Amino acid sequence: MTVWDRPEPPSRPAPLDRERIVAAAIALADEGGLEAVSLRKVAARLDAGPMRLYGYISTKQELFDLMVDEVHAEILPEEAPRDWREALRSHAHRTRQATLRHQWFADLLGGRPALGPNALAVTEATLAALDGLADLDTVVRAAETISAYVIGAIRREIAGLRAERATGLSEHDWQRAFGPHVSRMLATGRFPMLAKFVHDGTDTDAATSFATGLEWVLDAVAAKLSRPSA
Repeated sequence: MTVWDRPEPPSRPAPLDRERIVAAAIALADEGGLEAVSLRKVAARLDAGPMRLYGYISTKQELFDLMVDEVHAEILPEEAPRDWREALRSHAHRTRQATLRHQWFADLLGGRPALGPNALAVTEATLAALDGLADLDTVVRAAETISAYVIGAIRREIAGLRAERATGLSEHDWQRAFGPHVSRMLATGRFPMLAKFVHDGTDTDAATSFATGLEWVLDAVAAKLSRPSA
């Protein structure tokens, strides 16, 4: 029986429920990452004995599952989009925004599908947006392709933010610190394409880079969806 199917015990002697437990766990993760989350620490934040939590959640993995599903509630569309591109574009940006609010979420994206009610509703909305545009296998591949881009781009961005915190150097500070080394390496002439990129490339912020890449992926998917079946 999954954590969503298992009924909660009576909330005595002090009020306690999964909603409060999950909210406390998310607050801990937002502050210190997943490593800051344990049933003992969640219980302490709720001023409850750790053993009481086991009546609601059996394992830390169940707690993570509930946390992931709670974040998926932030990704659910607020209204019906006009077309499939708008639907998947909105889903991608809402996923990125939710992950920036809860950076630990990046560590739990991908892998096996999340099975909570909110996560299933997000998946349903994605597939519904593509329904009827191609055969089912093509629709599934399209959804997987967009998801792979979104997850990869988000994880890359979060990794950069974590590097800033770990080193105390902003992206600009890091570039200045390692600039002399890069200049020496480029001066050898061994890396002409890198030199062209460094000297002539245009810097873009993370949001612009994410949006641009997403549109390219949507263009590629649109080409597949419009191709007549054999």
